[in-house]
Amino acid sequence: MCSCGCGVIITVRDGKPVSIKGDPDAPNKGGLCRIGQAALEYLDAPGRLHCPLKRVGNRGQGKWEEISWDEAFFMTADALNKAKAVHGPEAVMFAHGSAKAFIDTHLVRLANAFGTPNVCTADHVCHVPHMLGAEFTFGYWPFPDYGNSPKSIIYWGANKLETGFLKNFGIANAVSNGAKLIVIDPYETQMAAKADLWLQIRPGTDLALAMGMINVMIDEGLYDKVFVDKWVVGFDQLKTHAAKFTLERVAEITWVPAEKIAAAARMYAAHAPGHIEWGNGLDESINSFQASRAIAFLMALSGSLDVPGGEIRIHGTGIRYGDTESSANKIHGRWSYAFELRDLITKEERKKKVSPNLIPDFRYITSQDAVTAMLEEKPYRISAAYVQACNPLGSWSNVKRAADAFKHLDFLAVSDFFLSATANLADIVFPAATFLEYDGVVMPPAGPLALVQRKVAQVGTCRSDHEIINGIAWKLGIGEHFWKGMNHFWDYILEPTGMTFEEMMKLDRYTGNHQVTYRKHEKEGFNTPSGKVDFYSKYLEDNGFQSMPEYREHPETPAGDAALGKAFPLTCTCRKIRYFRHSTGKQIESLRKARPEPLVEIHPDTAVPLGIQDGDWVYIESKRARIRQKASISTKVDPRVVYVDYGWWYPEKSTEDENAWLEPNFNALTPDDEHCNPELGSFHFRGFAVKVYKSDQ
Repeated sequence: MCSCGCGVIITVRDGKPVSIKGDPDAPNKGGLCRIGQAALEYLDAPGRLHCPLKRVGNRGQGKWEEISWDEAFFMTADALNKAKAVHGPEAVMFAHGSAKAFIDTHLVRLANAFGTPNVCTADHVCHVPHMLGAEFTFGYWPFPDYGNSPKSIIYWGANKLETGFLKNFGIANAVSNGAKLIVIDPYETQMAAKADLWLQIRPGTDLALAMGMINVMIDEGLYDKVFVDKWVVGFDQLKTHAAKFTLERVAEITWVPAEKIAAAARMYAAHAPGHIEWGNGLDESINSFQASRAIAFLMALSGSLDVPGGEIRIHGTGIRYGDTESSANKIHGRWSYAFELRDLITKEERKKKVSPNLIPDFRYITSQDAVTAMLEEKPYRISAAYVQACNPLGSWSNVKRAADAFKHLDFLAVSDFFLSATANLADIVFPAATFLEYDGVVMPPAGPLALVQRKVAQVGTCRSDHEIINGIAWKLGIGEHFWKGMNHFWDYILEPTGMTFEEMMKLDRYTGNHQVTYRKHEKEGFNTPSGKVDFYSKYLEDNGFQSMPEYREHPETPAGDAALGKAFPLTCTCRKIRYFRHSTGKQIESLRKARPEPLVEIHPDTAVPLGIQDGDWVYIESKRARIRQKASISTKVDPRVVYVDYGWWYPEKSTEDENAWLEPNFNALTPDDEHCNPELGSFHFRGFAVKVYKSDQ
């Protein structure tokens, strides 16, 4: 149900799972987050889907008829093939949420076999901006070398204690061994409270801060001159460019005092090699990709690349996912072309995707372009969609417009555990199995490791997303590219290791033979067009993008539009909390008890003049919508900033009110206009203008 892949031990009694705990021999070392602790509750939670459903009323009315799996597969395949026959394969969109144990890649295979280039994901606002920022700079995704204890750690836009605690074991060990800890976050997280230096940045201004730190390191000669002279392309261009980011200018943009910016740069440079733990907070702004490039420059300037205790290259287990086959493009080899069947769609056909103007290395379409195609038929109409493992009406920007778009479809099928707001608009709903309900393989992101996932329960007739994809594929008439049995699917995944799935199930886990080696660049160079670290990117310049990171102010911020700032004077952002993963978990009793209502955090200096007290219901309003959440008065936020709970809806109200999902929905507020990140289309979740006032209810 997430991408962490924590090891668990489940006790089964009389054929039923009765308890779950962390596996002490897995990377999570016996620990489990609150969501993991509540996993068994998903099996009999109120509203859990048990069988396929067909809509019998108007969209959103919640009127359903139970049907067989065969009928659900047939109706879905028939509708998708009809859209293909009339409008072409590009008229069909496949969409998935964040990566979950091969499910996302399997769906991409279905899209490619079907022939559509329109796959919509969360990638443009989740992980991929900083992944590509690193890869465009030095050719790989940097992994922390906690085994050799980095001398410094920058915790940048990350809150792993609440959203991915696996890495905190290494961070804790490094800090106990003397590593300096710098936290860059608008919110005073637990890590910020423990840090040697906390920079309380204005949301969305990370690029300016990174460039300011770069300017200090270059101007004061704090960078690794030997490494830069030998292995960097474009240092002189960066030096000239960074000089524009004076401490005074950066302090004005970011709200971080000039002396703290300089102190952070000096501390990081003086305690190298170090590791920068960057998080999702960087991905959701107009500057997402270029901010990540700038942070990658910091890694290189400090001499932390590919050395003990620094930012190392690490490979997976060798199973068929992304580290066994390289693409023809030298920049990227992380995705398995064979698994995804990428070659079934030509370059000309792929150019038909509704997000044609992003960097060529971004494979997908953005949610805002998908909405435009569904609703306004630009550049053409998307008329049918299959949505898996995500709830767009809880996670896409400007969700009122997104809802109108989904209502405009001729056909929509959704796979989920529950009737989400999106599933409630579907024609066909498939009941998906949780990880407890099917055998499989999981790769945690904590290193070269694969874990066995064992089935311990069966809920109704629920099937895994893998089985659903295969079932649709066979009815579509493209079954030759898929598998009739799941053991054969997992055999294919494991094939490069020489193991069968049956053999893997006997092992419990597999680590392969990978050994970490350092300074590979001295023999192999870096996996970039130049073979070095590319500060200046001719590739980006040739494709019409910035060769050097330049800060952009989003026009829907108090700083970007003075008139807007008078009407909407506060800066709005969000953060993920430990009880829920995105919009999921609201039906789970223990999680809902821990967080029964959505909270907006407001500084007392802001709340008092507005007559707002702790526990009051308030409206948060942007220029496009207003939502309602409960006020939580907190000194952990800047007086100019409000933190709104993300992913909230009321499933218990949805049967009575088809718009109940909208009342507390953060993404009703968020912009989705043309002012997005030009390279990847990231929309500006972090730092847009709002006002707050007491609710009249």
